[in-house]
Amino acid sequence: MILFPAIDLYEKKAVRLLKGNYDNMVIYNEHPLEVARDFEGCGATHVHVVDLEGAKEGTTPNLSIVEEIAGKTSLFVEVGGGIRSMETVERYFSAGVSRVILGTAAVKDEVFLREAVDRYGEKIAVGADVRNGLIAIKGWLEESSVTLDGFLERMQGIGIRNVICTDISRDGAMEGANLELYRELSLKYSMDITASGGVSSLEDVEALSRMGLYGAIIGKAYYTGAVDLREAVKAACGREYACGREYACGKEYACGKEYACGKDCACGEERACETERISGKGRAG
Repeated sequence: MILFPAIDLYEKKAVRLLKGNYDNMVIYNEHPLEVARDFEGCGATHVHVVDLEGAKEGTTPNLSIVEEIAGKTSLFVEVGGGIRSMETVERYFSAGVSRVILGTAAVKDEVFLREAVDRYGEKIAVGADVRNGLIAIKGWLEESSVTLDGFLERMQGIGIRNVICTDISRDGAMEGANLELYRELSLKYSMDITASGGVSSLEDVEALSRMGLYGAIIGKAYYTGAVDLREAVKAACGREYACGREYACGKEYACGKEYACGKDCACGEERACETERISGKGRAG
């Protein structure tokens, strides 16, 4: 499983909200590049970036910060927040971003969503931000009438590969991830699912990794020091090969599919696929 430490941007600073409430914002660092470099130093390979101003307004006021992170680190950068036109998608890719996340647009503008997927394929992900069983939009300030299952079924039908699912009620609350939700989704859908919201302990990371999820996002737990990011990266990577040896990060399953963690087993063997679902989906922890 890939661990995505998160940077939420507001006025070019790294901040966190509680349950999506803009009135409950804490500034953690005025220099987000420093945060990204710390992620890198702790062994993270990916970063999840959200432009909170963009999410509300459909603009890109923090584009220069995103470009700086993409250009001055080796991190795989995925970004979301206010991406509602092909022009914005192209601006982010030109800035060096590896993947963009469509949220409001995925709910409100299927023509644009399909166009983006047709042009960029797996470089387009969607955000499923859920509150009270319904998809929230526009920076979580509005609730749509679309149910989570209805939305995910439509996304799978369109051919979306990657979904970031956020339980808003858990986000920033340090109450633990909604494990039952992600277990259910992982069994129900064939898309790569990234868990977000409430991931606040190594136990959360390990539990999500054991489900075979594609990824998990960690935010406030990093900023408050509740979780050691180095240990969390190791926990996300998985535990052992079939031979019982630890593995690090990279390479392939014996089935030939790429997986998120692990280079070589200490014994020189590749890790075999453990379940049909994992070997069919490719990347897993």
